[in-house]
Amino acid sequence: MTSISSAELNYLVFRYLHESGFTHSAFSLGYEAGINKCPIDGNMVPPGALITFVQKGLQYVEMEANLSNSDTDVDDDFSFLQPLDLITKDVHQLRQMIREKKRNLHKEKDKESDRELELERGRVREKERQEKQEKQEKQEKQERQERQERQERQERQERQERQEKQEKQEKQEKERQEKEREREKEKDRMEKDKEREKQHEDQMDTEMPTEREDIVPVKHDENGVSGGPEPMDISTSSTFQACEIPSSDVTILEGHTSEVCACAWSPAGSLLASGSGDSTARIWTIADGTCRSNVQNGPSNVLVLKHVKGRTNEKSKDVTTLDWNGDGTLLATGSYDGQARIWSTSGELRSTLSKHKGPIFSLKWNRKGDYLLTGSCDKTAIVWDVKTEEWKQQFEYHTGPTLDVDWRNNVSFATSSTDNMIFVCKIGENRPIKTFSGHQGEVNCVKWDPTGQLLASCSDDITAKIWSMKHEKYVHDLREHAKEIYTIRWSPTGPGTNNPNQQLVLASASFDSTVKLWDVEQGKLLCSLNGHRDPVYSVAFSPNGEYLASGSLDRSMHIWSLKERKIVKTYTGNGGIFEVCWNKEGDKIAACFANNTVCVLDFRM
Repeated sequence: MTSISSAELNYLVFRYLHESGFTHSAFSLGYEAGINKCPIDGNMVPPGALITFVQKGLQYVEMEANLSNSDTDVDDDFSFLQPLDLITKDVHQLRQMIREKKRNLHKEKDKESDRELELERGRVREKERQEKQEKQEKQEKQERQERQERQERQERQERQERQEKQEKQEKQEKERQEKEREREKEKDRMEKDKEREKQHEDQMDTEMPTEREDIVPVKHDENGVSGGPEPMDISTSSTFQACEIPSSDVTILEGHTSEVCACAWSPAGSLLASGSGDSTARIWTIADGTCRSNVQNGPSNVLVLKHVKGRTNEKSKDVTTLDWNGDGTLLATGSYDGQARIWSTSGELRSTLSKHKGPIFSLKWNRKGDYLLTGSCDKTAIVWDVKTEEWKQQFEYHTGPTLDVDWRNNVSFATSSTDNMIFVCKIGENRPIKTFSGHQGEVNCVKWDPTGQLLASCSDDITAKIWSMKHEKYVHDLREHAKEIYTIRWSPTGPGTNNPNQQLVLASASFDSTVKLWDVEQGKLLCSLNGHRDPVYSVAFSPNGEYLASGSLDRSMHIWSLKERKIVKTYTGNGGIFEVCWNKEGDKIAACFANNTVCVLDFRM
């Protein structure tokens, strides 16, 4: 009979320990047993050899017991035995163990049957109880949900009523204060005019009137802050009489019943759109050629785009912003009710885009005209697919209301907010592709330059900043204004424009009553245009880049020659001016006023 040597057994155990991951035990055994001196060729020993060896030994013992066993259910009998029993007990003891375990198994089976029967009854009772409980819970949950929905509806209605009441009170108070200010300003203006006329008559004998009294040269102190004179009041009788636009060159468009806060010329023709607090936008057809004084609103030259059925002047339907698409075939309007609407040039409502949960403050078409971008008080910006009339993506990055949006190209854009932040976003991306932080106040306006490389921003922190996609921090920090900067505009000059040989300039308009022009390459102030007496809300460059129009709460619109840096034309209306804009030919300027009118002025030099 073949036997196994201790060296062979040690090697099998060593291999088992090594294969099972017991590295230290294998090392100890190998060292003490001198495995490395063993003559056994390890390559001849298959993996798991010790396990195989033991299993074969157990099979041998089973065969030995089977030869002496007269029972027929040999396989079942051996299932009662453990491998250790086969090794440690003889055949007689194994048979006795099998009989004993069979008896115990029958008893266990009987008990198990009884337990199974009892468990089945218990399961049926438990299932019935659970079904009853689930039905009861479902009914209670439905009742709770209905109560909660009723409560939420009631709270929403109460909040809305409170908000509408508060907004109505605020609007009334604002109107009262504005009327009071207007009366005071009119009184001061009359006194100043009398005083200036007297001073002018006294100085006529000793001084010649200067043509450039409306431009204040920039004088920098050691800290780089302008230290020039205070904004100069240029409304002397001689200056204004010389450049006042005659009433024959002015068309006054009447029809709105509340302040007109937005206007825009169609890029395709002679259509002018206006948006008002009276819950309407209007599309005016402006005849080519010179204006006729005081042309009234009539069915033949205006389309009324109603944002609410029935009565107007509802605060929730104020038209806050509007924009034409690139070919002038569609007009988009944003409203205080959180909805954007798309209209045809014939006044037909094409689409109503609803997802925002707050007023829309800004709205822009991309150049291609397939997407519309909206920014809202609900802290988000949404890109809408105009063709499907569905929202494509909502961008929820700001922690405060979104104040302005501007496309960089057809798929990416910038947003600004009351949270002092600027984000550059891209359709399809779930995070901003660029974050610009640096302002210490609400960021009122963002505008990309004509090439889409530089972004300008202005803020309540009294600064304007210029950013580049290639840098994390602002490239230039423009600090010359004395009060909040409300808006900014790039000139239509330099690379990427129709006037590539002219210098690119940035204009900023502020509550300090000035407009400032900036050299964007150097980040330096070129000049300060000081002709207004109250906050300047809007500026617009002429298409050829040679002139700049500015509109102010002082009721006046000035047209500045950028070459001569002086006022060449001016017009004074009967209310504060919220926006000014040029037509594509550059021969007409529109201005919208707080006294519910829109004025169109002929511009000829």
